[in-house]
Amino acid sequence: MIQPADLPDVIPIFPLPGALLLPRARLPLHLFEPRYLAMFEECLKTPHRLIGMVQPNEVPGRPGTGLQQIGCAGRLTQFSETEDGRYMITLTGISRFRVGEDVTGFTPYRRFRIDWNGFDIDMGESELDPGFARRSFMDLLSRYFEHQGLSTDWDTLKDADDELLINSLSMLLNFDPEEKQALLEAPSLQTRRETLVTLLEYALRGGDGQEMIQ
Repeated sequence: MIQPADLPDVIPIFPLPGALLLPRARLPLHLFEPRYLAMFEECLKTPHRLIGMVQPNEVPGRPGTGLQQIGCAGRLTQFSETEDGRYMITLTGISRFRVGEDVTGFTPYRRFRIDWNGFDIDMGESELDPGFARRSFMDLLSRYFEHQGLSTDWDTLKDADDELLINSLSMLLNFDPEEKQALLEAPSLQTRRETLVTLLEYALRGGDGQEMIQ
């Protein structure tokens, strides 16, 4: 397991719109572009095997970065190669970070200096949400799934612990990149759950602030 002191100062960045990774969660990815295949191969050679997931965005006051200021690093924990040379990989979320300066070099992918300060909670035990009203949340989620025409394994969702449930839904549901970023930047599991509830309710209102669909 990676310790805070082992976190590197520079990591490769994979900017992928709408792809959200959270600490202690797993994100499957499909790599096929040559630059990201090169990133994967170099990642395997490092002791930490970390890749930073960041939403693309032109951040005000940070011209030329084209990235949100906060991302999440994932450790490469599983991969398989297809017959045509592509890779299916899994990243396990380690910690969020702040994006620093671009590190120039000869790699086809981008690398950045990283600031890990302020995200100590990410490297600890699973978070709890004492105020989580699961029954009303599941009712809201059921109405959202019906409204969106989605299906799921409800028994699995009901059995999931608070962090796994909230983080998995945050990662998997089809929110806009800006909404995904808000879920990522939530300082605690409770605030992430509150943000998630707001997004679900907003979708049920049709996204226009009108009365919630019953």
